[in-house]
Amino acid sequence: MTTTQDFATYIAGLPRVLAGAAALFRDAEGRVLLVEPNYREGWALPGGTIESDEGETPRQGARRETTEEIGLDRELGRLLAVDWVHGTARPPLVAYLYDGGVLAEDDFKAIRLQEEELLSWRLVPREELPEYLPGSSGRRVLAALDVLVEGSGTAELENGHRVG
Repeated sequence: MTTTQDFATYIAGLPRVLAGAAALFRDAEGRVLLVEPNYREGWALPGGTIESDEGETPRQGARRETTEEIGLDRELGRLLAVDWVHGTARPPLVAYLYDGGVLAEDDFKAIRLQEEELLSWRLVPREELPEYLPGSSGRRVLAALDVLVEGSGTAELENGHRVG
């Protein structure tokens, strides 16, 4: 028979996985909204780490991070992609990507960057995304854009590559 202490020890010994969530915002021309973090090289979608220890869900995390980072608090659409990212210097990551929708000109004027984390934002056409988002993050965004064109389903990904 196991005790509470045995169970706590068991749980403490399990592998750890990071979880992140982001939103895919586009303009009327289909360009993707990217942000430039100040704490690392490159670009990203608005989003970040899910505060799961506080009971936050992936959808809630994506919305909170989007509100914090770019000042737009909006209901997110459907889940477009789930990506299992491994093989890096950090623990494995489960990345959730939600449809942020098509933003109007007034929405772009209302963007207010979180100065503690972000330097700038820009709209990037699909064909230029691999230059801004190399590796699995770029493949994840392209897969999500494909899901939007297909009109249904969610892309299941491993390191940005479709599986299943």
